[in-house]
Amino acid sequence: MRRISQFLVILLPFLCARLCAQELPSFVDSPLAQAMGEGDKAALLMVHFGTTFDDTRARTIDAVNEKARTTFPQLEVRECYTSRIILRRLDKKGVHKLTPIEAMMQLRAEGYTHLIVQSTNVIDGMEMESLHRDVERMESFFKEVRVGKPLLYSVDDALKVVDILAERHPANAKKHEHVLFIGHGTETPATALYSELDYMFRDNGHDNCHVGTIEGYPTFDTALRKLKLAKAKKVTLVPLMFVAGDHAANDISKEWKEQLEKEGFKVELHIEGLGEVPEIQDIYIDHIGFLLNHRLRPVMEKKNIYSHQKD
Repeated sequence: MRRISQFLVILLPFLCARLCAQELPSFVDSPLAQAMGEGDKAALLMVHFGTTFDDTRARTIDAVNEKARTTFPQLEVRECYTSRIILRRLDKKGVHKLTPIEAMMQLRAEGYTHLIVQSTNVIDGMEMESLHRDVERMESFFKEVRVGKPLLYSVDDALKVVDILAERHPANAKKHEHVLFIGHGTETPATALYSELDYMFRDNGHDNCHVGTIEGYPTFDTALRKLKLAKAKKVTLVPLMFVAGDHAANDISKEWKEQLEKEGFKVELHIEGLGEVPEIQDIYIDHIGFLLNHRLRPVMEKKNIYSHQKD
């Protein structure tokens, strides 16, 4: 038995090294500039859910668009909105915004051959799924299209968000002050990302920071139980959304605030969209920079490589 144990101790590192060597990264080094030939043109399409609030749009959507233009002068930067309701409301106000399909068609008509698509979605939910479908419909018209990830995709990005928000919204735990970040939520499995963020706050020493969602999980009742267990006295509500629009004005500032006050908490509001935070904007900019130098390795390409590896 001792010989078997000694053998396993020797063998396991080699097995781990073998398995790790076979694992392929999802992205591979591939500078976009090197893939472009004479006459090719590259553009960056910033995709936003949208908002009808002019002042909020200036602080979030317009701000991150301008940061992208400044950071990547080699790219033609355009924008589009995905919310059909917001697009209709803006049209009535005389403000016309393009859909992703319309924006991509326009770029192709203008001779752009390579396209980077970066959404300002917070999670990889239904809006991202819809965007991927739009890209699939249009990608044959371009030589290459690369799609960026939303804000909360990788563990590293989520940890960055935790640090940024905890520093931006400090609360005195000794005075029983707590912060509740409220996201939109989704009915898809992507709602688990909000629970991940909630866990990360505690795991990184921010026990007085919590996460709830309007249409997903954690729910209002989930957050309420945590606040009661923590014996919170004061709660600051902060949107966990790129734009602080209708949900912030109605669900957060009214409904959630009133319900918490009925439970005996002193409630304050810090209404700003994530898109207003320069450090959050920088995460999206980093995603764009990553796409300029990496391409996604398609799943079937990975499976094909695995199939030719020796056992």
